[in-house]
Amino acid sequence: MKKAEKGQKVKVHYTGKLEDGTTFDTSVGKTPLEFTIGEGQLIPGFEKSVIGLKEGESTEINIPAEEGYGERQEQLVGKIPKEKLPENLEPKVGMRLQSQTPEGQTFVVKVVDISEEDITIDGNHELAGKDLVFEVELVEILS
Repeated sequence: MKKAEKGQKVKVHYTGKLEDGTTFDTSVGKTPLEFTIGEGQLIPGFEKSVIGLKEGESTEINIPAEEGYGERQEQLVGKIPKEKLPENLEPKVGMRLQSQTPEGQTFVVKVVDISEEDITIDGNHELAGKDLVFEVELVEILS
């Protein structure tokens, strides 16, 4: 039976957990995740975990923050005066907003605090700075 290699398209089931055991995402009971190993579609540690598995094999891997969503970057947290927000926008903590860099690149930020005059936004991924644990099962090698 062949093993998964870089460049192959595969289907996997996964369950992602934090170190305390809290599940943050899973494909179990849903459609398996399909991707090509080595194309950078997923976090590096996850892609590496599939290499060498045979169809039907499972593994559990620990992915440090730097191989996952990276470390938290405090420069991605900032305040925006409410007067700069669109008139029809009523910000709420937890709300996600789309923003744009001066170069025209779009990105998503989360509202983390609201004061009388401004809102505080955070552009970090919610899993940034966290070590992750994944249970991965190779369902099928497609190519």
